[in-house]
Amino acid sequence: MTDTAPMVSVREAHKMFGDLHVLRGVDLTVSAGEVCVVLGPSGSGKSTLLRCINELEVLTGGQVRIEGELIGYEERHHGGHTRLHRLHPKRIAAQRSRIGMVFQRFHLFPHMTALENVMEAQVQVRGRSKAEAKARAVEMLGRVGLSDRMDHYPAQLSGGQQQRVAIARALAMDPEIMLFDEPTSALDPELVGEVLAVMKDLAASGMTMVVVTHEIGFAREVADHVLFMDEGVIVEEGPASQVIDAPQESRTQDFISHVL
Repeated sequence: MTDTAPMVSVREAHKMFGDLHVLRGVDLTVSAGEVCVVLGPSGSGKSTLLRCINELEVLTGGQVRIEGELIGYEERHHGGHTRLHRLHPKRIAAQRSRIGMVFQRFHLFPHMTALENVMEAQVQVRGRSKAEAKARAVEMLGRVGLSDRMDHYPAQLSGGQQQRVAIARALAMDPEIMLFDEPTSALDPELVGEVLAVMKDLAASGMTMVVVTHEIGFAREVADHVLFMDEGVIVEEGPASQVIDAPQESRTQDFISHVL
């Protein structure tokens, strides 16, 4: 681990599902404090890339490092050769706890209040006391604007409120990086803004974020780094002003003209 290592480094990432080659040699670097937005059509490999970064899917080839630390494997040296050995699931879980993830669907426990949902993983995974977890949950629900909804169950909350609980739950674990997988695509249009507002606030606070989204306005306003994926490769990347407003590649131009 070095001070100069990027927060996220993906090298030569390949992912096969049977005969389907979903990621085809993807390279990605995200610096600390940077917001990286990933655009692309359905089936382009965007969500798979996120799931490989936090080990929900295991790469077929290539590697992911978080601040220089290899994720999912350790390197062992034998007589001049370096071999990768799969880490024990407990060590992978410890690595994954550094990475917050927010999904398209909220995955809240229906029988728990918003407060209990945000406390649960803190107690079970981080080993915090209930009092400590509750204090952190209250703080994070306040941060996402839900102080008045803490005792509500998911069924009593709108989709936007449920997604904000999910963001609070991820933040309560003190992640070094947040991954968002189309966090607004399951929401009614009038609820999208409240979730994007929380994400903008998070970006402004300096959180490192990788966001898969179709929200072009958000990308334009917040992203330091935009990449356009299609058919498992990065077709084009750069600042939003280039990739969104002046794309060089015909596939990017086509996609942007459709979503705008």
